[in-house]
Amino acid sequence: MRASYSKQAEKILDKQDAATQQRIRKAVGKIPAGDIVPLKGAPGNFRLRVGDWRILFSYVGTDKVHIKTIASRGEVYKGV
Repeated sequence: MRASYSKQAEKILDKQDAATQQRIRKAVGKIPAGDIVPLKGAPGNFRLRVGDWRILFSYVGTDKVHIKTIASRGEVYKGV
């Protein structure tokens, strides 16, 4: 699965240590496998759980996802 990242998601990912970056990128590459749940109140948006991190994304076509937000589990849902 191909992925495109928002500027905000890229900034957050770049600030993480190499191991965390690798875990997140690996999990994104394996979508649609993983702990994915549709977001209530936001049709067409989904959440991927990677440890204490949450990745909000949407599907763009059949073989691409757009990563909107990457944040810790306590912060990611604020403003959604």
